[in-house]
Amino acid sequence: MNNQPLVEIKDLKKYFPVPHKQVVRAVDGVSFTINRGETLGLVGESGCGKTTVGRCILRLIEPTFGEIRFDGRDLLKLGRGEMRLARRRMQIIFQDPYSSLNPRMKVGSIVSEPLEIHRVGDRRERKDRVAELLRVVGLDPDYANRYPHQFSGGQRQRIGIARALALNPDFIVADEPVSALDVSVQAQVVNLMQDLQERFGLTYLFISHGLAVVKHISTRVGVMYLGKLVELAPAQEIYSNPLHPYTQALLRAIPIPDPDAKRRAAQRLGGDVPNPIAPPAGCRFHTRCPHAIDKCGAEEPELVEVSPGHFVSCFLQEQVVQSPRL
Repeated sequence: MNNQPLVEIKDLKKYFPVPHKQVVRAVDGVSFTINRGETLGLVGESGCGKTTVGRCILRLIEPTFGEIRFDGRDLLKLGRGEMRLARRRMQIIFQDPYSSLNPRMKVGSIVSEPLEIHRVGDRRERKDRVAELLRVVGLDPDYANRYPHQFSGGQRQRIGIARALALNPDFIVADEPVSALDVSVQAQVVNLMQDLQERFGLTYLFISHGLAVVKHISTRVGVMYLGKLVELAPAQEIYSNPLHPYTQALLRAIPIPDPDAKRRAAQRLGGDVPNPIAPPAGCRFHTRCPHAIDKCGAEEPELVEVSPGHFVSCFLQEQVVQSPRL
């Protein structure tokens, strides 16, 4: 890994129209970078906008506003043909290994489809590439002649990973790639992704709703809440010194592998996530924050650097250290 950014996101916004001329502010001004060879974990509750961020980066959905730069190029300024070429370097691993694979296609056709779309190699070369990819993800090359329903969830996700690797990408968006799998299988898939990253020099955006999973794979971790990035820091720093009350709540929610362990009720995060159509004024978390002050409901905090590489959007932290904006 180096400190050269491969992906740069600036003030990304995505609003979805709903009836009565209103909009859902799914992503509302998110900025971050992902360096070459690193894994940025993006976490938060369901509906916080993390998946929308990943799909906007790949332009699977078009952003409402903002800038997305990949290897120095602004993707939002690329035409259809240029974007098609750029997508060879960017791929996605979907959350559901059951619905993301066409049940009517054999595994060989599924994995080779990106090669056919981009006209890479002839039939023999594609067949050899499929066999190679299946071996890389720990599957028998003979499985190319089987259908997805003949595999377990973990095996299906390995097929999805093989498909994502087909074009030798530089960057992969992993959209909750293990959330639908058993815990033991989750560890296998995460270990596989780490091995592939080291072998091929991959860069990941690893999206998850739980901090426990991203702990083992992420270089840095970003925490989203209601369309906003509220904390961003090196992974070790996030787990040892979480500063935002929402991050602290997520960490307390990680299950303890001890049936006799007790949690104090006061530590649990109460309330529901506000309506993204009409988010609360000021800090969006203040309606659920146990430490909220009057200023939190009146003004929106900026994402500021409170220690080297550690950014947080919280007035309580701004009072401790005043730093430039991200």
